[in-house]
Amino acid sequence: MKKGADPEISIVVPLFNEAPSIKNLAEDVLEVMRQLGRTFEIIFIDDGSTDESLTILRAMTEEITELRVVVLRRNFGQSAAMTAGFDHARGEIIVSMDGDLQNDPHDIPHLIAALEEGYDLVSGWRKDRHDPFWSKRLPSRIANWLISRATGIKLHDYGCTLKVYRGDVARALFLYGELHRFIPVLASLYGTRITERVVTHHPRKEGKSKYGIGRTYRVLLDLLLMVFFQKFATRPLQFFGLNGGLLLIVGFLIELYLTWVKLGRGEDIGGRPLLLLGALLIITGIVLAGLGLLGELVVRTYYESSGKRSYSVREVLE
Repeated sequence: MKKGADPEISIVVPLFNEAPSIKNLAEDVLEVMRQLGRTFEIIFIDDGSTDESLTILRAMTEEITELRVVVLRRNFGQSAAMTAGFDHARGEIIVSMDGDLQNDPHDIPHLIAALEEGYDLVSGWRKDRHDPFWSKRLPSRIANWLISRATGIKLHDYGCTLKVYRGDVARALFLYGELHRFIPVLASLYGTRITERVVTHHPRKEGKSKYGIGRTYRVLLDLLLMVFFQKFATRPLQFFGLNGGLLLIVGFLIELYLTWVKLGRGEDIGGRPLLLLGALLIITGIVLAGLGLLGELVVRTYYESSGKRSYSVREVLE
């Protein structure tokens, strides 16, 4: 690659305490990419590692001209590390992969070829996955099924980090928390064309996994967020207002019935739980409607102050 020229392909690899794997990973990626014959760069993001990762990376930058290292001030998590990598990537095509040697760099040309068939994002599918069944594969299968059903974006493996993106799609993503596992859903908000391809998955040889079954509950919470983003991110009043209106109507009908019981039949209603339920529904309905209005103001302020648009243009033909 000529000095000053942007590479065609950027390989983004978040790292956290992966010292035993870094050199082997870099060698494998270099071998594959140099055989591909296209200009490229490798971007390692050190996400606050406390082992020898940074020392190894500093030495490697002296030897590998295609290597760039982004060092974060502390451990921000994989989502933030991937965002940092996307922000610093200069390629028209961006590849993301894990740094633990379980993803195989030899799959990269295969995924890039699929991207160039006309897709915007190609996601890896670890069909033959080498991880423990009960703690990894079973929760992953359940999560993939739930996410596919809830979002309508049917993929076999949302958790595979090995993905290939068009540069503008990757750079438009803003990941935080643990949203990296929902990248296809977030990308779909921009109207992207998404597919998946089977990739090789190796058993973990070095280091220790940072993920386990304990993250399942957080995945479910993030899934609720994704469903809301898909359907109501730009029109929160339709969600809060609709539900608030229904509660308000039900509460009003309950109180109207109790008013008839009191005035028409002369019965005492002071001790009836239905009286409290009706009042609670009315108050909740008013609060939800108010949240919807506030949400509309926030959305309007966001788009107007940031200069962003509520649409995404694929191309302009003239």
